[in-house]
Amino acid sequence: MNPASLPVGQRVNALVKALNGAKRTNEALARCSSGEEMLDVLLDASAKLGLGLTRQQLANTPPIRDWVWWKNKEALLTIGDNKPRYQQDGGQGKAEPAQPGEEAPRKRFLGLF
Repeated sequence: MNPASLPVGQRVNALVKALNGAKRTNEALARCSSGEEMLDVLLDASAKLGLGLTRQQLANTPPIRDWVWWKNKEALLTIGDNKPRYQQDGGQGKAEPAQPGEEAPRKRFLGLF
C-alpha cells in the first residue's frame, strides 16, 4: 500500500511513530529555533518516508501543530485580554507567595452562567 494514499491524520501518525527513536531527526528538531525550522525538518522526514505531507498539512494536524505552537509560543486560543493562555497563567497555576504575616489573595470564581 502506498503511504501517500492514506488520510492526512494517518500519515501524520506514521511520521510521529517513525520519529520515535530517530536520534538524528530528534536532535535536529531540538536544535530548531522556530516552528518553521521544525516544519522544514519534518517535511524532509516525510519525504524520506514517502508520506507526501505538505507544510500546510503538518502545520494544521495534531500533534505536530501543537509542537510548532509550543516552539513558537503562539497560542492557538486566547482568553480574556487577548493574551495567550501561557502568559495569562504567569506562575503556571502556582499561588502567589504572601508577604510574611499577610494572607494570600483569594481567587474569585465568577461562575459559568
